Amino acid sequence: MSEMTQAAETLKEIGWAVSVFGSARLPPDSPYYALSEEIGRRLAGIGLTVIAGGGPGIMEAVNKGAYEAGGNSVGLNIKLPRESSNNRFQTHSLNFDYFYSRKATFFMHSAAYIALPGGFGTLDELFEVMTLVQTRKVPPAPIILIGTEFWAGLIQWVREHLLSLKLIGPNDLDLLTITDDVDVAMHKIEAFCTEFAQQRDIAPALPE
Repeated sequence: MSEMTQAAETLKEIGWAVSVFGSARLPPDSPYYALSEEIGRRLAGIGLTVIAGGGPGIMEAVNKGAYEAGGNSVGLNIKLPRESSNNRFQTHSLNFDYFYSRKATFFMHSAAYIALPGGFGTLDELFEVMTLVQTRKVPPAPIILIGTEFWAGLIQWVREHLLSLKLIGPNDLDLLTITDDVDVAMHKIEAFCTEFAQQRDIAPALPE
């Protein structure tokens, strides 16, 4: 609780943000690293704060893009075997011992969520936000998957096994936008924020 309280106090002035999930293991020469930098830069350019995990790989890239563009760049740092040090591209840096409070912090101010290729941690964050939006425990928000080839197998499995057995609703996959095009992602986010940012009933907030 103390970690969540500190996070809420630190982030209360940042306004609307976009949380970006992705692997710590992808190197700087990965095309997804460059794509993540562009995403961070583009989000900062329209006045949205970037929230990422604070580690290397995709997290570093999106923080770097936002930081070097002069935007707010938040890192939610946690020490892990492959994330032993925080990346240096953070205007707001928070440190966590617990995954629960770290994940909850992603949802405090997020108007949208972007997931790039990643492992178990990225999948955990993605499915949690899908569950929270699906069950209306957080406000509605765009959830965008970058990398159509990477995500195709997962989405096919969800359709064949979850949807066919009616373990999810017929419209639940509509929560997702899957694309390789940063312009598509930005248009989705900008359109959502333009339409809804002033409506108090969907203002970013902690999960209930």
